[in-house]
Amino acid sequence: MDKYQIALLANVRKQLQEWTDQNEEIPHEEVYRFLHSISGTSATIGLHYLGDRSRELMEAVEKNQKKTWDYSELNTFLLDIIKICYQDEIQSVEDINKPIEISEKTANILLVDDDLSMLMYLKEQFEKQGWYVLATASKEKAITAFYELKPDCFVVDVHMKDGTGFDILSFLRDKTKQLFVPIVMMSVDNQRETRLKAFKLGADDFFVKPLDMEESLLRIGHHIERKQMFNSYLMFDELTGAYNRTYLKEVYSQQLSSYDRLKEPFCLAILDLDFFKRINDQYDGHLMGDRVLQAFVEYMKHEIRPTDYIFRYGGEEFILLLPKTNIKEAETVLNRLLDLFVKKVFTHQSNSFYCSFSGGVVEVHNTEWPLEKALHQADEALYIAKESGRQKIVASSQSKLVKKRTLRMAIIDDDSIIRTMLKELLSKIDVGDRYEVKIEVFKDGIEFFESQWIHSSDQYFVILDGMMPKMDGLEVLQKLRQNKRHDQYTVIMLTSRNSEQDIQRALELGADDYMTKPFKLMELEARVRHLMKKVK
Repeated sequence: MDKYQIALLANVRKQLQEWTDQNEEIPHEEVYRFLHSISGTSATIGLHYLGDRSRELMEAVEKNQKKTWDYSELNTFLLDIIKICYQDEIQSVEDINKPIEISEKTANILLVDDDLSMLMYLKEQFEKQGWYVLATASKEKAITAFYELKPDCFVVDVHMKDGTGFDILSFLRDKTKQLFVPIVMMSVDNQRETRLKAFKLGADDFFVKPLDMEESLLRIGHHIERKQMFNSYLMFDELTGAYNRTYLKEVYSQQLSSYDRLKEPFCLAILDLDFFKRINDQYDGHLMGDRVLQAFVEYMKHEIRPTDYIFRYGGEEFILLLPKTNIKEAETVLNRLLDLFVKKVFTHQSNSFYCSFSGGVVEVHNTEWPLEKALHQADEALYIAKESGRQKIVASSQSKLVKKRTLRMAIIDDDSIIRTMLKELLSKIDVGDRYEVKIEVFKDGIEFFESQWIHSSDQYFVILDGMMPKMDGLEVLQKLRQNKRHDQYTVIMLTSRNSEQDIQRALELGADDYMTKPFKLMELEARVRHLMKKVK
């Protein structure tokens, strides 16, 4: 970009910032002159897309003879101009108008290395392959992410400050015997003893640093392909032995065909173990949680009919499919299952505890009902069960008006234009029917914490700028994680590409993900969608 293009973009950015900061009505003629000036200069100095878009907006202004523009309305109207002029923050102008394609088949990689330069480099290289990468330098964060992300490949360095990669591998060894997750270990140490130890602990591959990146990417790609092929053939959840959600689609389709022939309804229920996270927190982490999940499925298989199906839908959520069953019969069955399950005693060392579950159930009596609709109806009923105290079964009724759960999205950035762009991005993300989304923007961390908006029991999703003059992003993140309600917050940190120390500190403080500037809006949206899977 030459000096004339840089100068024009700087002047446009200055005018946009002045309009936003003054928070006053902007005269119609002033907006027209602004666009006219851009359109005349842009093409001359080679910014053709900017010139073309400015002319289109200028024509729209001519047709819409407003007297004044509200500043927030104008920001929305000029969004394309804003994106172009913020190329140092938002990358690749050419990508602005491309459709956003986010596939459920995108491979997930968990990357663990406390060498921040290597971590950032590998993250960037992996993402160029179209893989979603969750990177961390923490042993504890890696173990938690392994359970939450369910990666298609786990890449970990042997030597780390807070414990070697061998410690992580040892902890997960029993787990990975049940879950087929390819594990790749990396090390500068190429001694035979180191490699043998890695393979004895369950590693599937061993990379020697410095890496041959082309070869490393090919080998990881092969591991991912085998993992995805394995998943496509497997009908069962590896941990619990319940059927998996892929097989759910097939069985549901079979039940619809059966209803079409016999006109006998069937029922679908979503069951969710109550306060499951407390079990992981209080009793030896995820291992005890795994035992509870396995015991729950074993109990259900023993108590339900041979013709019934139990599926693991995700985390501690399960689907129970009851053929040739109406809604009243299903309620009776589910209440019996609940009454018996709450009496089951679990033990950990010298401690004993009990578990319960909540359920939402729907009757399917229409061949036109897709699986998504049945799940949505059952999920609404489940939400009522949990909101009204848990440990109960609620039957779905289409006539019920269900209050959606609230998801609060916060954007904390000292640049008002960036706040506008990110708010526009978040407002277009489809989070499904289960949430009512409330988006707020804050100019700094002080304004965020002083707001009454944050004092609720809702889930929060925070996009946080790392560099701000008043309470920078790291201070905000640290304060959030010290909060007793810290699990309510999912945080993406935006940081400079050169701020390795800030990235390391952000990861240490528990940022769920980070992005370096300049970044692509499409990539940020993809990361938001992935992290949304954690929000319940």
